[in-house]
Amino acid sequence: MLAAKDFLTPAHEMGFNWYAGVPCSFLTPFINYVIDDPALTYVGAANEGDAVAAAAGAVIGGRRAVAMMQNSGLGNAVSPLTSLAYVFKIPLLLICTHRGAPDLNDEPQHELMGQITGALFDTMSIPWEAFPDKREDVQPTLNRVVDYFRREKRPYALLMKKGSVAPTKLDAPANHFRARTTVIGRPFKNQSVEQRPSRSVALARIIEATREIDSVIVATTGYTGRELYAQEDRDNHLYMVGSMGCASSLGLGLAMARRDRHIIIIDGDGAALMRMGNMATLGAYAPDNLTHILLDNEVHDSTGGQATVSPGVDFAAIAAACGYAHAMRSTDTRSITNLLCADRAEGPRFLHLKICGGTIDNLPRPSISPASALKRLSICLRQT
Repeated sequence: MLAAKDFLTPAHEMGFNWYAGVPCSFLTPFINYVIDDPALTYVGAANEGDAVAAAAGAVIGGRRAVAMMQNSGLGNAVSPLTSLAYVFKIPLLLICTHRGAPDLNDEPQHELMGQITGALFDTMSIPWEAFPDKREDVQPTLNRVVDYFRREKRPYALLMKKGSVAPTKLDAPANHFRARTTVIGRPFKNQSVEQRPSRSVALARIIEATREIDSVIVATTGYTGRELYAQEDRDNHLYMVGSMGCASSLGLGLAMARRDRHIIIIDGDGAALMRMGNMATLGAYAPDNLTHILLDNEVHDSTGGQATVSPGVDFAAIAAACGYAHAMRSTDTRSITNLLCADRAEGPRFLHLKICGGTIDNLPRPSISPASALKRLSICLRQT
């Protein structure tokens, strides 16, 4: 059995200083230690997929990051692991507990996942090994992880059995509460869809109000990323080609890792609804260099225009309740310029912009591969 510091100290010496996760009793010593260590960062994610995406954002920002979860939540992380970390070649460490292991008398809900956890990692092409439970095994394990990162630039997993780490007391639980802010703008009522701006007009405003040298634009999957690419392909753009709903959590990790850059997340109503829990995480953790713009056309545009339930959802009020420092409703794209050019508030900023459906004729797909786009962005982030 290890003490938490037996793993976390050498991991820190190798650059692992950023953690996101969802608690598991097997992980309690680790999480408590990370929370109490001022040299380490911990984000308590709403679900395991958001933890992976947030860690991926931190990696893009230059950190070595870890996503922690129990294996029963591994299913929530499949999409960002396979269509984000794998496709974009983002090396992050997964520490996953082995609930329902064959030799463990555990709760019935863990039985099947306990049997298939290793096979699930194999299916996702994620190499894995047992989490070390002896001090002399820690450094060789970390060396294998980092060697794989350098060769393949993709995730690596450690599977933790019960009792691997000795108990660690949590001395000072963090309080991430932020006061509710006032929503700017009237609720949307009785406005015809034809009166709303197009996505292209909104994206043009965003491009106009940002610079490559000091900002990063993360565009959600579907038509948003494709239209942004069609408008202007810039080195500071990242087009999410999958992992629907994870643009906001990736943007969170990136904003926390790179406080010197203005991180702009362009979200959609369908994507935001899919992972709405991450709005609470952003409201609690996101710094003042993050702006979250939700373009709401009330449909899943890229799959045929099926309606979402967004007409009944006040996203700006949700953002305000979650602790965003600034929350606005609008149907005027000038609000984008006002928001992006305004002085930073004490936390993240949010805009709920109603737009019309549809897209431009002959909408292209990005010709640059996801991995190449990320490499290009990484070079851009190294510039001052």
